[in-house]
Amino acid sequence: MDVMELFFVWLGAAVVVFYVIKIVSFVKMFYSGVLFLQPASFFTSMGEWAVVTGGSDGIGRAYSFELAGRGLNIVILSRTKDKLDQVALEIGQTTGQKVKVIVADFTEDDEYEQIQEELKGLNIGVLVNNVGILPSHIPSKFLQIRNLTQVRHSWSTFRPVLPPSPVHTPHVFLSLSSNLTFILCSSQCHKMVNAGIRQLWLRCNLTGDKREKTHNYSFVLFSFQRITEVINCNVKALVKMSQIVLPGMEKRGKGVIVNISSGVACVPSPMYTMYCASKVFVERFSQGLQAEYKEKGIVIQTVAPFGVSTPMTGYLKPNLVTMTAEDFVRTSLKYLKAGDKTYGSICHTIMGWILQSVPLQIIHSERMQDCLREYVNKRVGS
Repeated sequence: MDVMELFFVWLGAAVVVFYVIKIVSFVKMFYSGVLFLQPASFFTSMGEWAVVTGGSDGIGRAYSFELAGRGLNIVILSRTKDKLDQVALEIGQTTGQKVKVIVADFTEDDEYEQIQEELKGLNIGVLVNNVGILPSHIPSKFLQIRNLTQVRHSWSTFRPVLPPSPVHTPHVFLSLSSNLTFILCSSQCHKMVNAGIRQLWLRCNLTGDKREKTHNYSFVLFSFQRITEVINCNVKALVKMSQIVLPGMEKRGKGVIVNISSGVACVPSPMYTMYCASKVFVERFSQGLQAEYKEKGIVIQTVAPFGVSTPMTGYLKPNLVTMTAEDFVRTSLKYLKAGDKTYGSICHTIMGWILQSVPLQIIHSERMQDCLREYVNKRVGS
């Protein structure tokens, strides 16, 4: 047997082994109750509280109810207080568990000191990093996303001092029609850069005595920052919440972190480019973190669903492939010990394998992109 024949023999053997492992993994999904058995007290043994981001709707809401039903007190975080209060009331009435509400907008940068303070002293056994946003509900090419240049308004009031002091560097000078030129100090410049502000328009309301050398001005700051919002919500929130909760788990030597990704991130997916890229980060971060902290007794898993009927997907009608949030969460928790990544259900696992088997030339074709847009448009609209 020459070298080439030996090479192809080993290559064929490697392919066979690869697919045998795939088949075994798939068969194991049917026996989750035996192979990945969890005692009834599994979650309560991790700690007293579960923290769920994006807990007022969809998958996050379903996790909150399911974990409360398994004996955990719940902390739910989202930006809409009315929804949070309603969910908290329903969980309390349904399960009898304590519910703590934290209002937090994860698209912003400066929420985490408050969150850390609110969580201080809680014995947190489970963290579900669920919060996430789509740049657009309808699949779109990157530059065609309607709200990619969404305008956000931020009011700030500064008291300019004339003349500008040379000690404040770097300077941003703003000139008004009144021929007054003044300065924003470096800390204000830094804050605006962090907020993603790239252009400024000014609307001036003059107050105070015109004879004075100081005046109060109110400025409207307009910024194009939808991209920043997606990164903050889908990427930064995951990292910061893990940073807040993980030290307590490491100290106790136990805990569970569930990070919600997306099934479409298993391949480079046009029309969902920015969203998928953010979810790939979720998977890689989770897998690396699990390797680092597995020996500490902490379970860290990525859950990557495909179709789930939630507000993000426009409440797609449930069918064989599209699951309700409650059914998906209940099923996905069965596979918590199945490895550092799961699609959460048998049908979504099959979809993942099929999608990865399709040549990228087909997935990336213009025809396929058009079909995807039409399909989602039809389903969301129906």
